[in-house]
Amino acid sequence: MVAKPQVDLGEIELLALDVDGVLTDGTLVVHADASESKCFNTLDGHGIRMWRRAGLKVALISGRASEPTQRRAEQLQIDYVFEDCHHKLAFFKEFLEKEGLPPEKTAYVGDDLTDLPLIRYVGFGVAVANAVDEVKRYADYVTSRPGGRGAVREVIEHILKRSDKWAELMKRYLP
Repeated sequence: MVAKPQVDLGEIELLALDVDGVLTDGTLVVHADASESKCFNTLDGHGIRMWRRAGLKVALISGRASEPTQRRAEQLQIDYVFEDCHHKLAFFKEFLEKEGLPPEKTAYVGDDLTDLPLIRYVGFGVAVANAVDEVKRYADYVTSRPGGRGAVREVIEHILKRSDKWAELMKRYLP
């Protein structure tokens, strides 16, 4: 396997996230009326708000369409939400080309085999702690926290602390 070149994390402009298993613990609750519920972590939500406050963009890329995902994305004012993406890599390449953004300036967080092509493609590929072994093997970083339990916040802090943006964000909390 050829190693990816080291990426300057301060150059990351877009954080792309899988949803089920990353922003949630992967559990889907399907109700009798066919509606569904998901649990999202508030640490992740605040981390996403901090990321956006730093002037950076967020994309959700999910293989499933889900009303709870849409609602959470609206709450967090997520820049891009792509659902029903069954060929994530081809879709993402096209998206980046339209945005004029090189893959080296993107990070992606995933947990399952469908995320592996993106994890290998982007500048900084991340696996959550409870990801499948193959995903962890190819990731540039594996979180200590599992999906749905603050893993996204951990990634955001990891990237921002390696840029000049973290100190500026902390002024809000430590004036």
